[in-house]
Amino acid sequence: MTATPAVPESAVRDACSQLGLSARDITVIRSHATPVFLLPGANAVARVKPLVEEADSARGVALLRWLTGQGFPAVEPLDVPQPVQCGPYVVTLWVRYSQHRTGAPPPSALGTLLRQLHELPVPPVELSPYQPLASLHDAVTSSSTLSPDDRRWLERAVEESRSDYRALRSPLGQGFVHGDAYPGNTLWDGDTVRLADWDEAAFGPRELDLANTFQGARFGRTRQEIEEFVRHYGHDPSHWPGLRTLITMRDLHTLASFIRRAEGGDPSATAQLSHRLTTLRTGRAQARWDVY
Repeated sequence: MTATPAVPESAVRDACSQLGLSARDITVIRSHATPVFLLPGANAVARVKPLVEEADSARGVALLRWLTGQGFPAVEPLDVPQPVQCGPYVVTLWVRYSQHRTGAPPPSALGTLLRQLHELPVPPVELSPYQPLASLHDAVTSSSTLSPDDRRWLERAVEESRSDYRALRSPLGQGFVHGDAYPGNTLWDGDTVRLADWDEAAFGPRELDLANTFQGARFGRTRQEIEEFVRHYGHDPSHWPGLRTLITMRDLHTLASFIRRAEGGDPSATAQLSHRLTTLRTGRAQARWDVY
């Protein structure tokens, strides 16, 4: 009898065992939000989510198979039966793309990818309407480490941002959006660039996919990089009043994973959460934040 996996790495090993893949030399790539593991022996990458997200994981695999079938350069699911249930977790497996080139793909490459994405037909996969700040709302509601004052401020900020979002009138219109598009979710594949991390794909205003690159000024993105991104996408939303609403939403969105990590006693996440909350509460829209 196989023991029930108690931690994400054990779940990945269990999934590999079920599928006949090698888990030798398994390595953590990221543990900030969704745990991600490198599987060198299988030339694959594994992503681990709670079992309650199994249906969403299955939908994500189906969506990415459709996208790559359309010729869009998204990350490809491994050609195995998935997602794989492993105790309290669900595991998905993806083609590994070696990042041998120096430096991450430029924001301009994301602009090109998003232009191509927004020109695609509606996918034959059910897409929910974009739910602004759902993850943050859940994190705030369940948190035991936030101060009462910070909790109240966040609850008000979430409601105000949701109200502003509902009032938006999108010049680009509603459509299929990635939902978490920013240069950090792009990968080199040889000389081409692929778009990864589709967990928040939804139906919503297309400007959602543009705002995150503008918000990257928090992390040192330059004006020239943003201009190149806009040029490659083919539309500049910088004079649209709704852009500030979407940037504010993105600022708030980033807090959810830090709240969860602070709950687990992570001192680095706790310090960064405090810094981000302070800058937001004092209206410092240009304050720099650390990259995670």
